[in-house]
Amino acid sequence: MSTIGFTSFGLTSKTSKLPVVASACTPERLDSEENGCGVLKRRTAIVSGASLVSSAILGFPREGLAVVKQGLLAGRIPGLSEPNEQGWRTYRRPDEKSGGHGVGWSPIIPYAFSVPDGWEETPVSIADLGGTEIDLRFGNPSCGRLFVVVAPVLRFADYLEDDAKIEKIGTPEKVINAFGPEVIGENVDGKVVSTQVKEYSGRKYYQFELEPPHCLITATAAGNRLYLFNVLANGLQWKRHNQDLKKISDSFRIV
Repeated sequence: MSTIGFTSFGLTSKTSKLPVVASACTPERLDSEENGCGVLKRRTAIVSGASLVSSAILGFPREGLAVVKQGLLAGRIPGLSEPNEQGWRTYRRPDEKSGGHGVGWSPIIPYAFSVPDGWEETPVSIADLGGTEIDLRFGNPSCGRLFVVVAPVLRFADYLEDDAKIEKIGTPEKVINAFGPEVIGENVDGKVVSTQVKEYSGRKYYQFELEPPHCLITATAAGNRLYLFNVLANGLQWKRHNQDLKKISDSFRIV
């Protein structure tokens, strides 16, 4: 794999190139979907209903819709809650989920975020650009998609300790200039609409909004890992669901 340059940090790069994101879903495809972010297509609803019936007949637990769906793919462990009263689910990275190997790797500190009902986990392959640094993918054809990158800080900084902080990695400007192009696949100059620094439970999070393409990036660090939480949408998805997409982005936490 090629490497990413961290010239803005004044560091010698050790990191594999982060994933370059493919183009968003086309409007033609979106026109065949329901408008609501949490509303399943009729065909999907029928399949889901059949799964629930099968679960009841076979004696699977009722909370098993997410279990059944996610269990179909090898290596995936369910981490998605039941919907709350507003129809939102919370994903927490399971402690049992594999991941973390090679030089600079260690067990991954879990993270969590929320999505509207109708978003589903999608497979992650080692053939993806970015390889094992992509820890998770989620998506909804009507609304957008997201992916989580978890990268060892030792790949690009020797001086960071085992409790890395995003502010030690760099300023918001340095972070987005270094990582933004690897997320959206092009230079971020003139595309950063807003930048915020938020703090939760003593941990800082850098939040960026970019367009075009419509992309929300949350960056933080924990243990010896850098976390990038990336939410993307095409023009039609953004027009219809930007408030939900912003809520998803803002929900990301290290737990």
